[in-house]
Amino acid sequence: MELPAVNLKAIILVHWLLTVWGCMNYMFPASYAWGNFSVLAMGIWAIVQRDSLDAIMMFLTGLLLTILTDIIHVSVFYPPNNNLTDAKRFSIGMAIFSLLLKPVSCYLVYRMYRERGGEYTFNIGVTRAGRDRSTYESIDQQDAPPQWPDSSKTAQPPY
Repeated sequence: MELPAVNLKAIILVHWLLTVWGCMNYMFPASYAWGNFSVLAMGIWAIVQRDSLDAIMMFLTGLLLTILTDIIHVSVFYPPNNNLTDAKRFSIGMAIFSLLLKPVSCYLVYRMYRERGGEYTFNIGVTRAGRDRSTYESIDQQDAPPQWPDSSKTAQPPY
C-alpha cells in the first residue's frame, strides 16, 4: 500500500499551527516554543533548497529530537487536575496531538529525504571499526626522494 505524497509545506503548516496552539496558554517554558519553531525554520530551509540533502536531514533530525523534548515538556509541566481550565486542557491537547503526529511526519520527511537522493543509512561522518584496505597506501615507498636533506651529512663549505 503506497501512501500518497504529502507536501512538505503541509507538514510544516500543521506542526506550526499545533505548536502555536500548544504555546497558547504559557504552560510550557520558552524552550518548548524555541525548540519547535527552530525545527520548523529548518523545514522552511528544506522547502527553499529543494535539492539540499543537508536541509531535509537537519529537519528530520530536529523532528526526532523534538519528539524527545516534547515528551519531557509534557510530562514535567503537566498541571494538576485542580488547576486545569478549558484553555489549558486545549493547549496541552494540541501539544500532545503534535507529539503523536511527529512520528508520522518523520516517516514522510524520511521518504522525501530518500526521493532527494539520500541513503538508507544515516552517515554522521564516523568511520567504521573495521578496516577498509582497498585504499591502503604504504608509507614505506622507497621511490620518492626525501623531502629534507640528511642531517647526518655535514654541509660542505662553499669555495
